[in-house]
Amino acid sequence: MYPLLLENMRDNYWLAQRLEQIWQLLFPEVEKKNKVIIRFKGKWKNKFGHIEKKGRNSEIVVNGYFMDERIPEFIVDLTIAHELIHYMHGFNSPHKQLFKHPHKGGVVRKELLKRGFGHILRKEKDFIKREWPLFLKIKKAQQS
Repeated sequence: MYPLLLENMRDNYWLAQRLEQIWQLLFPEVEKKNKVIIRFKGKWKNKFGHIEKKGRNSEIVVNGYFMDERIPEFIVDLTIAHELIHYMHGFNSPHKQLFKHPHKGGVVRKELLKRGFGHILRKEKDFIKREWPLFLKIKKAQQS
């Protein structure tokens, strides 16, 4: 018998599909000026993702803990959108850098709000407060 959850497995292919969907639907005007790679990497308590240059490519890295389906999809999506905003603002991308610092004056939050992520930002705040510490505690206990 074939497992029914194959389509729901979170891997780098799934992550790349999420990136493409979010880019096409919510960032269609942002030109893809280089190859943008996305992958799960690391397991951090205090960081959900980052974007860095890898040669001519840009690489979006998403917290490896987010492969776990107990982490809501909206957290993954918000992390991708956050890093796409850095990309469009010229941080670790070929776009012209618009700001001296990537979060100066709340530019990422303002852009997320402009693009309709307000309700997800509120859900993220609740997730970080209520669910994230419990998830980390469970993961730590599993590793012991």
